[in-house]
Amino acid sequence: MQPITINASEAEHPFYWGIDIGGTQIKIGLVDSRGEIIFFDSLPTLEADGPEAAVKRLVDCISRWETTHRNSQRATAIGLGAPGPMDLARGVLVAPPQLPTWSEFPIVAKIEEQSGRRVSFLNDANAAAYGEFWLGGGKSDDSMVLMTLGTGVGGGIIIEREMVNGTNSFAGEIGHVMVDSSPNARLCVWGGGRGQLEAYGSASAVAARATERLRLGELSCLSSHLTGSNDKVSAKQIHQAALSGDSLALEIVDETALWLGLGVTTLVHLLDPGTIVLGGAMNFGGRSCQIGNRFLDGIIEEFRQRTFESVFEGTTIKFAQLGSSAGYLGAAGYAKKEQGN
Repeated sequence: MQPITINASEAEHPFYWGIDIGGTQIKIGLVDSRGEIIFFDSLPTLEADGPEAAVKRLVDCISRWETTHRNSQRATAIGLGAPGPMDLARGVLVAPPQLPTWSEFPIVAKIEEQSGRRVSFLNDANAAAYGEFWLGGGKSDDSMVLMTLGTGVGGGIIIEREMVNGTNSFAGEIGHVMVDSSPNARLCVWGGGRGQLEAYGSASAVAARATERLRLGELSCLSSHLTGSNDKVSAKQIHQAALSGDSLALEIVDETALWLGLGVTTLVHLLDPGTIVLGGAMNFGGRSCQIGNRFLDGIIEEFRQRTFESVFEGTTIKFAQLGSSAGYLGAAGYAKKEQGN
């Protein structure tokens, strides 16, 4: 769905470009100092064409808008969110799994050279976190942690209004928090660390756990989706089955809430941010759905059982508000912050 935009004449200066690079698409938006969206577009990443071609397409997109709207103020800076691993100090994408041809690409220097303005660079999940902090679920807070629940589990950490990036540009990789130290613990979605939260609380993990139980013969309406030996059920299908009251689907939702509750407890005991925001596509319908409410309530209850009463009372856990717009909005907001505005 296209975001609602305002006319440039109604916007509050200065303006900022926000870019969110993904494996299949690049989202680009122009926002004003309040976070109001003036322009939005989505471009295909076309990963096989390489990063130079992608940078040209996004800079051309910026140039076309600014040429068409000559009476509008030129944006002062660009915020850029991209998938890691990365080296923020060098402005380089190190080896992003979703973008194999972009390894060791000096993306910041290339965009700055072609656009003629400063680029503020951060991890894509950190960009989404800053978006929620600036305009969404954390806008009334000084500290906040975002957990993004999708194919994997990502996140971003903001403490006392400052983004935590880390010495190795790796801060906020919440999916790699340990939740199971047993020798037979599950492997995470990328086949790396064993027993990490991503192996239990991501959409891919949800699908894998349900598929394994179905292949062991458990009764469920989800069985109809396994027509071939390589088929898997999806988190979306599990959500639909849970809505119909399917017992296996409901168990999977509840188990996922338990694992995420463990992750939340660890994060709160380490950081004490006061607010945990759950973003990403895997929210089982969110607050507008009974299964989404069950999911969130399960996470909260697991946290309640494992923390101190005063910490529980002082911590809010809620769903994100910005949806898929969080990344480019957060990138623009981070550029605004870096400019001192």
